[in-house]
Amino acid sequence: MTTSVLAIGTGKGLFLARSDDDRKTWEINGPHFPMTGVYSVGIDTRRDPVRLLAGVESSHFGPIVGYSDDLGGSWQEPATRPIAFPEESESALARVWQIAPAPADQPDVVYAGTEPQGLFRSIDGGVTYEFVRGLWDHPHRPEWGAGFGGPAIHTIIPHATDPKRVLVAMSTGGVYRTEDGGDNWQASNSGIRAYFLPDEYPEFGQCVHKVAASPGRPEQYFAQNHHGVYRSDDAGATWVSIADGLPSDFGFAMVAHPHRPGVIYNFPLEADGRRYPPEARCRVYRSEDAGATWQPLSDGLPAEPFYPTVLRDAMCADNAETVGIYFGTRGGEVFASRNEGEHWHQIAAHLPEVLCLRASVV
Repeated sequence: MTTSVLAIGTGKGLFLARSDDDRKTWEINGPHFPMTGVYSVGIDTRRDPVRLLAGVESSHFGPIVGYSDDLGGSWQEPATRPIAFPEESESALARVWQIAPAPADQPDVVYAGTEPQGLFRSIDGGVTYEFVRGLWDHPHRPEWGAGFGGPAIHTIIPHATDPKRVLVAMSTGGVYRTEDGGDNWQASNSGIRAYFLPDEYPEFGQCVHKVAASPGRPEQYFAQNHHGVYRSDDAGATWVSIADGLPSDFGFAMVAHPHRPGVIYNFPLEADGRRYPPEARCRVYRSEDAGATWQPLSDGLPAEPFYPTVLRDAMCADNAETVGIYFGTRGGEVFASRNEGEHWHQIAAHLPEVLCLRASVV
């Protein structure tokens, strides 16, 4: 028997869903950290026992990162803040937008992306973090803007085979890469359009919403932009559009299948000014050929008009042999597929707005 865990970060705390019958049924408990915004969650399966991490924003106590080594039975909250900007930066942590464990060959390394646009690195499994100053000191930083949700690093992808290479994406600013462990960074937005700027193809300034890495193809990435869906086959150096076949090129989510290279999932929205699904139809789109073609997946999803938004980290895949796909909405609904998107069922309703999801077999 295997156990699957789905961590659901919401605007009013963290909920944990557990399944012991191959994801047919789920039991949900919570909220943990009630009346806080949980903007990021991580499930670190490299550790034994598995560690859950949560980026928590409290209006009273401020932002913290908590962790649990007993699947949410208890939580550790460090006495001193594990993530904090140096005093000389003249900046303060607003929230943690991303928690990203590194590959298995870096067993204690965890990255965190923050608002404002900072990157932090832990070498003790996410208990304490060090500031990655190289990115903060980049000459572009004074010109990075704030997306609608704030100035945030929301994507961190440690390279699959080279520990010195990391890709990040931010709103706004775009994609940046390092090849020397974080000392130096370069903007990597060639081919990504920023229609809202006078120069529609600038070196930086794009509002990239999410980037996903293709397993088994270390140099292949997929990006959902603020109007635009892209693929890179050269580790992010250049990007080409793969939006043909989608009903819209706007959205937030981009998810890569963890076992099958080139298989990706997307949840399109009508437009930046109409943030609901095209034709008000609830559909996940899957590509099995790296974005050359797309297939709508809706079996089991609501048939009536559907208007909720799916945010950038509110869609994920688990690591089961037959992969599960999940998404949550700002209306508090969570949907799951235990067969790679072929059929869906609703596993939660009436939750607070869903901000982020992470799922894993533990």
